[in-house]
Amino acid sequence: MTRHDAATLRQTLESLFAEAGATPTVAETTAHVLVEGDLLGHHTHGVKLANGYLKDLISGHAKGDDSVLEIHRTSPVAALFDGHYLLGPYVVQRALDHCRDAASEFGIGMVSVKRAHHIACLAAYLKPLVEANLIPLVLSSDPAVASVAPFGGLERVYTPNPLAIGIPGREQPMLIDVSMSTITNGTVAKTRAAGGKLQHPAILSGRGEASDDPEDYFAEPPGSILPLGELAFGHKGFALGLMVEALTSALAGFGRKDAPTGWGASVMVMVIDPARFGGTQAFLDETDFVARRCLDATPRDSKNPVRLPGQTGLACRKRYLAEGIPLPEDVVEAMREAVSRSSLAGTTAFG
Repeated sequence: MTRHDAATLRQTLESLFAEAGATPTVAETTAHVLVEGDLLGHHTHGVKLANGYLKDLISGHAKGDDSVLEIHRTSPVAALFDGHYLLGPYVVQRALDHCRDAASEFGIGMVSVKRAHHIACLAAYLKPLVEANLIPLVLSSDPAVASVAPFGGLERVYTPNPLAIGIPGREQPMLIDVSMSTITNGTVAKTRAAGGKLQHPAILSGRGEASDDPEDYFAEPPGSILPLGELAFGHKGFALGLMVEALTSALAGFGRKDAPTGWGASVMVMVIDPARFGGTQAFLDETDFVARRCLDATPRDSKNPVRLPGQTGLACRKRYLAEGIPLPEDVVEAMREAVSRSSLAGTTAFG
Protein backbone atom coordinates (compact mmCIF):
# COMPACT_ATOMS: atom_id res chain seq x y z
CA MET A 1 0.00 0.00 0.00
CA THR A 2 1.04 3.60 -0.57
CA ARG A 3 0.00 6.45 1.72
CA HIS A 4 -1.84 9.54 0.52
CA ASP A 5 -2.67 12.80 2.27
CA ALA A 6 -6.39 13.03 3.02
CA ALA A 7 -6.73 16.70 2.05
CA THR A 8 -4.94 16.15 -1.26
CA LEU A 9 -7.15 13.17 -2.02
CA ARG A 10 -10.25 15.27 -1.34
CA GLN A 11 -9.03 18.04 -3.62
CA THR A 12 -8.22 15.57 -6.42
CA LEU A 13 -11.62 13.88 -6.18
CA GLU A 14 -13.44 17.20 -5.98
CA SER A 15 -11.74 18.33 -9.18
CA LEU A 16 -12.56 15.05 -10.93
CA PHE A 17 -16.23 15.22 -9.97
CA ALA A 18 -16.50 18.88 -10.95
CA GLU A 19 -14.88 18.17 -14.32
CA ALA A 20 -17.39 15.35 -14.86
CA GLY A 21 -20.27 17.77 -14.36
CA ALA A 22 -20.96 17.86 -10.62
CA THR A 23 -21.87 21.23 -9.12
CA PRO A 24 -19.45 22.53 -6.44
CA THR A 25 -21.42 21.39 -3.38
CA VAL A 26 -22.07 17.94 -4.87
CA ALA A 27 -18.40 17.51 -5.82
CA GLU A 28 -17.17 18.67 -2.42
CA THR A 29 -19.58 16.54 -0.40
CA THR A 30 -19.00 13.39 -2.46
CA ALA A 31 -15.22 13.76 -2.24
CA HIS A 32 -15.43 14.29 1.52
CA VAL A 33 -17.59 11.20 2.12
CA LEU A 34 -15.41 8.92 -0.02
CA VAL A 35 -12.22 9.99 1.73
CA GLU A 36 -13.92 9.68 5.12
CA GLY A 37 -14.71 6.06 4.27
CA ASP A 38 -11.02 5.34 3.72
CA LEU A 39 -10.04 7.25 6.85
CA LEU A 40 -12.24 4.84 8.82
CA GLY A 41 -10.62 1.86 7.08
CA HIS A 42 -13.50 0.97 4.73
CA HIS A 43 -11.37 0.76 1.59
CA THR A 44 -14.03 -1.06 -0.46
CA HIS A 45 -16.45 1.83 0.11
CA GLY A 46 -14.15 4.82 -0.08
CA VAL A 47 -12.01 6.30 -2.83
CA LYS A 48 -12.25 3.05 -4.78
CA LEU A 49 -15.83 3.99 -5.70
CA ALA A 50 -14.80 7.23 -7.41
CA ASN A 51 -14.07 5.67 -10.78
CA GLY A 52 -17.51 4.09 -10.95
CA TYR A 53 -19.18 7.33 -9.90
CA LEU A 54 -17.29 9.24 -12.60
CA LYS A 55 -18.20 6.75 -15.30
CA ASP A 56 -21.89 6.99 -14.32
CA LEU A 57 -21.69 10.80 -14.37
CA ILE A 58 -20.22 10.71 -17.87
CA SER A 59 -22.78 8.16 -19.11
CA GLY A 60 -25.64 10.14 -17.61
CA HIS A 61 -26.87 7.49 -15.17
CA ALA A 62 -25.58 9.49 -12.20
CA LYS A 63 -26.52 13.16 -11.88
CA GLY A 64 -24.19 15.84 -10.55
CA ASP A 65 -26.46 18.89 -10.52
CA ASP A 66 -27.98 19.43 -7.07
CA SER A 67 -30.98 21.21 -8.62
CA VAL A 68 -32.47 17.83 -9.63
CA LEU A 69 -33.10 16.91 -5.98
CA GLU A 70 -36.81 17.06 -5.13
CA ILE A 71 -37.75 17.58 -1.49
CA HIS A 72 -41.31 16.95 -0.37
CA ARG A 73 -41.75 17.89 3.28
CA THR A 74 -44.77 15.91 4.41
CA SER A 75 -44.80 16.97 8.08
CA PRO A 76 -42.58 18.94 10.51
CA VAL A 77 -40.50 15.79 11.14
CA ALA A 78 -40.87 13.74 7.93
CA ALA A 79 -39.88 14.27 4.30
CA LEU A 80 -39.51 12.39 1.04
CA PHE A 81 -36.46 13.06 -1.15
CA ASP A 82 -36.38 12.03 -4.81
CA GLY A 83 -32.73 12.06 -5.85
CA HIS A 84 -33.25 11.34 -9.56
CA TYR A 85 -29.92 9.46 -9.28
CA LEU A 86 -28.00 12.46 -7.97
CA LEU A 87 -24.71 11.31 -6.41
CA GLY A 88 -25.70 9.53 -3.21
CA PRO A 89 -23.26 11.08 -0.74
CA TYR A 90 -24.70 14.52 -1.43
CA VAL A 91 -28.30 13.27 -1.15
CA VAL A 92 -27.66 11.52 2.17
CA GLN A 93 -25.83 14.52 3.60
CA ARG A 94 -28.70 16.81 2.63
CA ALA A 95 -31.13 14.36 4.21
CA LEU A 96 -29.11 14.28 7.43
CA ASP A 97 -28.98 18.09 7.52
CA HIS A 98 -32.76 18.16 7.06
CA CYS A 99 -33.22 15.62 9.87
CA ARG A 100 -30.86 17.51 12.16
CA ASP A 101 -32.88 20.70 11.75
CA ALA A 102 -36.10 18.84 12.53
CA ALA A 103 -34.56 17.08 15.53
CA SER A 104 -33.35 20.37 17.00
CA GLU A 105 -36.96 21.56 17.16
CA PHE A 106 -39.00 18.38 17.58
CA GLY A 107 -36.52 15.81 18.90
CA ILE A 108 -36.56 13.67 15.77
CA GLY A 109 -36.29 14.03 12.01
CA MET A 110 -36.73 11.40 9.33
CA VAL A 111 -36.24 11.39 5.56
CA SER A 112 -37.13 8.65 3.09
CA VAL A 113 -35.02 8.73 -0.09
CA LYS A 114 -35.79 7.17 -3.45
CA ARG A 115 -33.65 7.08 -6.58
CA ALA A 116 -30.36 8.21 -5.11
CA HIS A 117 -27.15 7.05 -6.72
CA HIS A 118 -24.84 4.82 -4.63
CA ILE A 119 -24.27 6.31 -1.15
CA ALA A 120 -20.77 4.94 -0.28
CA CYS A 121 -19.74 4.07 3.30
CA LEU A 122 -22.60 4.53 5.77
CA ALA A 123 -20.27 5.04 8.75
CA ALA A 124 -18.70 8.04 6.97
CA TYR A 125 -21.75 10.19 7.77
CA LEU A 126 -21.98 9.56 11.51
CA LYS A 127 -19.10 11.28 13.30
CA PRO A 128 -20.19 14.98 13.10
CA LEU A 129 -23.65 14.18 14.44
CA VAL A 130 -22.36 11.92 17.19
CA GLU A 131 -19.96 14.66 18.30
CA ALA A 132 -23.01 16.94 18.64
CA ASN A 133 -24.59 14.34 20.97
CA LEU A 134 -27.15 13.36 18.34
CA ILE A 135 -28.08 9.86 17.20
CA PRO A 136 -27.95 9.41 13.40
CA LEU A 137 -29.33 6.35 11.60
CA VAL A 138 -28.84 5.44 7.93
CA LEU A 139 -30.38 2.37 6.27
CA SER A 140 -29.82 1.49 2.61
CA SER A 141 -30.73 -0.98 -0.11
CA ASP A 142 -30.24 -1.07 -3.88
CA PRO A 143 -33.45 -2.12 -5.65
CA ALA A 144 -31.56 -2.72 -8.90
CA VAL A 145 -29.34 -5.41 -7.38
CA ALA A 146 -30.05 -8.83 -5.86
CA SER A 147 -27.25 -10.77 -4.17
CA VAL A 148 -28.76 -12.28 -0.99
CA ALA A 149 -31.21 -15.19 -1.03
CA PRO A 150 -34.02 -15.46 1.53
CA PHE A 151 -33.28 -17.92 4.32
CA GLY A 152 -34.20 -21.37 3.06
CA GLY A 153 -34.14 -20.33 -0.61
CA LEU A 154 -31.60 -20.29 -3.43
CA GLU A 155 -32.53 -17.34 -5.68
CA ARG A 156 -31.12 -13.90 -4.94
CA VAL A 157 -33.80 -11.40 -3.87
CA TYR A 158 -32.24 -8.38 -2.14
CA THR A 159 -28.93 -6.66 -1.29
CA PRO A 160 -26.81 -6.89 1.90
CA ASN A 161 -28.96 -4.02 3.22
CA PRO A 162 -26.63 -2.25 5.66
CA LEU A 163 -27.65 -0.04 8.52
CA ALA A 164 -25.52 2.43 10.43
CA ILE A 165 -26.12 4.18 13.73
CA GLY A 166 -23.96 6.55 15.73
CA ILE A 167 -24.16 6.41 19.52
CA PRO A 168 -22.67 9.37 21.44
CA GLY A 169 -20.39 8.71 24.39
CA ARG A 170 -17.99 10.81 26.44
CA GLU A 171 -15.19 8.25 26.54
CA GLN A 172 -15.88 6.08 23.49
CA PRO A 173 -18.59 6.98 20.98
CA MET A 174 -19.82 4.09 18.85
CA LEU A 175 -20.06 4.05 15.06
CA ILE A 176 -22.01 0.96 14.03
CA ASP A 177 -22.08 -0.03 10.35
CA VAL A 178 -23.28 -3.56 9.67
CA SER A 179 -24.90 -5.43 6.80
CA MET A 180 -27.81 -7.82 7.18
CA SER A 181 -25.79 -10.34 5.19
CA THR A 182 -22.71 -12.25 6.30
CA ILE A 183 -20.43 -10.27 3.95
CA THR A 184 -20.87 -7.51 1.37
CA ASN A 185 -20.89 -7.53 -2.42
CA GLY A 186 -17.60 -5.63 -2.34
CA THR A 187 -15.90 -8.32 -0.26
CA VAL A 188 -16.99 -11.04 -2.69
CA ALA A 189 -15.69 -9.08 -5.69
CA LYS A 190 -12.44 -8.09 -3.98
CA THR A 191 -11.67 -11.63 -2.84
CA ARG A 192 -12.43 -13.05 -6.27
CA ALA A 193 -10.21 -10.46 -7.98
CA ALA A 194 -7.36 -11.43 -5.65
CA GLY A 195 -7.88 -15.11 -6.45
CA GLY A 196 -8.39 -15.93 -2.77
CA LYS A 197 -10.88 -17.61 -0.49
CA LEU A 198 -13.21 -15.97 1.99
CA GLN A 199 -12.39 -16.14 5.70
CA HIS A 200 -15.41 -18.39 6.30
CA PRO A 201 -18.21 -20.04 4.27
CA ALA A 202 -20.30 -16.94 3.56
CA ILE A 203 -21.56 -17.99 0.12
CA LEU A 204 -24.50 -20.26 -0.57
CA SER A 205 -23.80 -22.07 -3.83
CA GLY A 206 -26.53 -22.59 -6.39
CA ARG A 207 -26.66 -26.19 -5.20
CA GLY A 208 -27.45 -25.12 -1.64
CA GLU A 209 -24.03 -25.68 -0.06
CA ALA A 210 -22.13 -23.21 2.13
CA SER A 211 -18.84 -22.19 0.51
CA ASP A 212 -15.79 -20.00 1.12
CA ASP A 213 -15.06 -19.80 -2.62
CA PRO A 214 -16.27 -16.54 -4.23
CA GLU A 215 -16.37 -18.34 -7.60
CA ASP A 216 -19.45 -20.20 -6.36
CA TYR A 217 -21.30 -16.89 -6.33
CA PHE A 218 -20.66 -16.43 -10.06
CA ALA A 219 -21.13 -20.08 -11.09
CA GLU A 220 -24.09 -21.72 -12.84
CA PRO A 221 -26.47 -22.06 -11.18
CA PRO A 222 -25.51 -18.77 -9.47
CA GLY A 223 -24.84 -18.60 -5.77
CA SER A 224 -25.81 -15.97 -3.25
CA ILE A 225 -24.49 -14.26 -0.12
CA LEU A 226 -25.78 -15.85 3.07
CA PRO A 227 -27.91 -13.72 5.40
CA LEU A 228 -26.36 -12.62 8.69
CA GLY A 229 -26.28 -15.73 10.88
CA GLU A 230 -25.43 -18.03 7.95
CA LEU A 231 -27.04 -21.48 7.77
CA ALA A 232 -27.49 -21.89 11.51
CA PHE A 233 -29.18 -18.59 12.38
CA GLY A 234 -29.74 -16.96 9.00
CA HIS A 235 -33.44 -16.56 9.69
CA LYS A 236 -32.48 -13.63 11.92
CA GLY A 237 -30.44 -11.87 9.25
CA PHE A 238 -33.21 -12.58 6.74
CA ALA A 239 -35.76 -10.91 9.00
CA LEU A 240 -33.52 -7.87 9.50
CA GLY A 241 -32.88 -7.68 5.74
CA LEU A 242 -36.62 -7.52 5.14
CA MET A 243 -36.88 -4.78 7.76
CA VAL A 244 -34.35 -2.68 5.84
CA GLU A 245 -36.21 -3.35 2.57
CA ALA A 246 -39.44 -2.09 4.15
CA LEU A 247 -37.87 1.02 5.70
CA THR A 248 -36.03 2.00 2.50
CA SER A 249 -37.65 1.06 -0.82
CA ALA A 250 -41.16 0.34 0.47
CA LEU A 251 -41.33 3.49 2.59
CA ALA A 252 -40.09 5.65 -0.29
CA GLY A 253 -42.55 4.05 -2.72
CA PHE A 254 -39.95 2.97 -5.26
CA GLY A 255 -38.17 -0.37 -5.31
CA ARG A 256 -37.78 -3.80 -6.85
CA LYS A 257 -41.32 -3.86 -8.24
CA ASP A 258 -40.28 -0.92 -10.48
CA ALA A 259 -37.39 -2.94 -12.01
CA PRO A 260 -34.80 -0.13 -11.93
CA THR A 261 -31.44 -0.59 -13.61
CA GLY A 262 -28.01 0.79 -12.81
CA TRP A 263 -26.32 1.71 -9.56
CA GLY A 264 -28.76 3.25 -7.09
CA ALA A 265 -30.02 3.39 -3.53
CA SER A 266 -33.18 3.55 -1.49
CA VAL A 267 -32.37 5.12 1.87
CA MET A 268 -33.93 5.94 5.20
CA VAL A 269 -32.22 8.59 7.33
CA MET A 270 -33.11 9.59 10.86
CA VAL A 271 -31.63 11.88 13.52
CA ILE A 272 -32.69 11.73 17.19
CA ASP A 273 -31.86 14.33 19.84
CA PRO A 274 -31.63 12.67 23.29
CA ALA A 275 -32.21 16.07 24.89
CA ARG A 276 -35.87 15.80 23.86
CA PHE A 277 -36.32 12.45 25.60
CA GLY A 278 -34.59 11.37 28.83
CA GLY A 279 -31.99 14.12 28.53
CA THR A 280 -28.51 14.27 26.99
CA GLN A 281 -26.60 13.83 30.25
CA ALA A 282 -28.71 10.86 31.30
CA PHE A 283 -28.20 9.32 27.85
CA LEU A 284 -24.42 9.76 28.07
CA ASP A 285 -24.35 8.41 31.62
CA GLU A 286 -26.04 5.22 30.43
CA THR A 287 -24.03 4.71 27.23
CA ASP A 288 -20.78 5.41 29.09
CA PHE A 289 -21.72 2.89 31.78
CA VAL A 290 -22.52 0.13 29.27
CA ALA A 291 -19.45 0.93 27.17
CA ARG A 292 -17.16 0.73 30.20
CA ARG A 293 -18.69 -2.59 31.30
CA CYS A 294 -18.04 -3.98 27.82
CA LEU A 295 -14.47 -2.69 27.66
CA ASP A 296 -13.71 -4.07 31.15
CA ALA A 297 -15.10 -7.52 30.34
CA THR A 298 -12.59 -10.34 30.73
CA PRO A 299 -11.41 -11.12 27.19
CA ARG A 300 -11.90 -14.62 25.81
CA ASP A 301 -8.48 -14.19 24.19
CA SER A 302 -6.05 -12.15 26.29
CA LYS A 303 -4.43 -10.78 23.12
CA ASN A 304 -7.75 -9.45 21.82
CA PRO A 305 -9.64 -7.36 24.39
CA VAL A 306 -13.20 -6.24 23.72
CA ARG A 307 -13.51 -3.44 21.16
CA LEU A 308 -16.58 -1.30 20.70
CA PRO A 309 -18.04 -0.71 17.23
CA GLY A 310 -16.12 2.06 15.50
CA GLN A 311 -13.25 2.02 17.99
CA THR A 312 -10.77 0.66 15.45
CA GLY A 313 -12.06 2.94 12.71
CA LEU A 314 -11.72 6.08 14.82
CA ALA A 315 -8.18 5.05 15.81
CA CYS A 316 -7.36 4.50 12.12
CA ARG A 317 -8.80 7.89 11.26
CA LYS A 318 -6.56 9.67 13.76
CA ARG A 319 -3.49 7.80 12.55
CA TYR A 320 -4.27 8.21 8.85
CA LEU A 321 -4.80 11.94 9.20
CA ALA A 322 -1.29 12.20 10.64
CA GLU A 323 0.50 9.62 8.47
CA GLY A 324 -1.58 9.47 5.29
CA ILE A 325 -4.23 7.01 4.13
CA PRO A 326 -2.83 3.62 3.04
CA LEU A 327 -4.62 2.83 -0.22
CA PRO A 328 -4.57 -0.71 -1.64
CA GLU A 329 -3.05 -1.08 -5.08
CA ASP A 330 -6.41 -1.74 -6.75
CA VAL A 331 -7.72 1.55 -5.35
CA VAL A 332 -4.62 3.42 -6.55
CA GLU A 333 -5.02 1.83 -9.98
CA ALA A 334 -8.67 2.93 -10.13
CA MET A 335 -7.61 6.47 -9.27
CA ARG A 336 -4.91 6.39 -11.94
CA GLU A 337 -7.52 5.35 -14.49
CA ALA A 338 -9.84 8.18 -13.45
CA VAL A 339 -7.06 10.79 -13.49
CA SER A 340 -5.81 9.60 -16.88
CA ARG A 341 -9.16 10.53 -18.43
CA SER A 342 -9.11 14.03 -16.95
CA SER A 343 -7.24 17.30 -17.26
CA LEU A 344 -5.39 16.35 -14.05
CA ALA A 345 -3.29 13.78 -15.92
CA GLY A 346 0.37 14.32 -15.11
CA THR A 347 -0.32 16.74 -12.25
CA THR A 348 -1.08 14.40 -9.31
CA ALA A 349 0.44 11.48 -7.45
CA PHE A 350 -1.82 9.26 -9.59
CA GLY A 351 -0.18 10.29 -12.85
